[in-house]
Amino acid sequence: MWDAHKKGFKAWLQLEKSLSDNSVQAYLHDVDKLTAFLNIQGVKKNPADIELKELEGFLMWVNEIGMTATSQARIISGLRSFYKFCMLEQISDKDPTALLEAPKLKRLLPDTLSFEEIEKIIQQIDLSVPEGGRNKAIFETMYSCGLRVSELVNLKISSLYLDVGFIKVIGKGDKQRLVPIGSDAIKYINIYRNSIRNQLKIAKGHEDFLFLNRRGKGMTRVMIFLILKTLVKKSGLNKNVSPHTFRHSFATHLVEGGADLRAVQEMLGHESITTTEIYTHLDRDYLRSTLQQYHPAFLQEKK
Repeated sequence: MWDAHKKGFKAWLQLEKSLSDNSVQAYLHDVDKLTAFLNIQGVKKNPADIELKELEGFLMWVNEIGMTATSQARIISGLRSFYKFCMLEQISDKDPTALLEAPKLKRLLPDTLSFEEIEKIIQQIDLSVPEGGRNKAIFETMYSCGLRVSELVNLKISSLYLDVGFIKVIGKGDKQRLVPIGSDAIKYINIYRNSIRNQLKIAKGHEDFLFLNRRGKGMTRVMIFLILKTLVKKSGLNKNVSPHTFRHSFATHLVEGGADLRAVQEMLGHESITTTEIYTHLDRDYLRSTLQQYHPAFLQEKK
């Protein structure tokens, strides 16, 4: 009885929501888990007849079999999408997921690096080889602009507006944003373009990509990870550093310097301010000093 609705749901996700194949499969698996639970419990109901108590029983079941809070929250998201489809197609006249509570998720704060630590990592680059000049431009740009690694490897020459200090970035969902770029990053991009990149035999179709490998093709995310891992090891830093650490550090340093959270949100390309707040991992001393500097009660104490 559910199979026809699952097929309709799949078509809706593909055609109406334009989701990737992986996302479509993930949503379908969420509904499959629910129907598997209903079969185990001997519940023979259509989607329209499912009640909140059955969904709560389902969540207790996935919790008991060891699914993490993150996985449970994702399953709930999948079921909500399914019932949104059911309501739109008039398969059901009620949404039993409306009052379904997702488990509380711990918001893990990523590691952050100090400005000195970032400098120490970048200083490990060997500028005597052509790849060194390219890598210097890569990591200066990554830290200067707070880019995702995917945004960095897809950065185009046609998206550089260095004369006015901006670059155009294509973020998640192909959304474009303009991001300011610092003078050091501009300097090393120009050195790379004029002294290193112009010596490469560029592969067809890769002419507009800024950062290229030795074969004249665009770089991959994995290459950036491996280069950074080598530099961190050489620096002697005992931290788990990834390209995302540079992005998080960029945001943290901005907020610690007094930047407005909305401005940081715009530069990072976040749709929600809540997402940006995850990146503002501020130490307690900084928070305490901010409170003492600006809160009326603390200001009163000083008088």
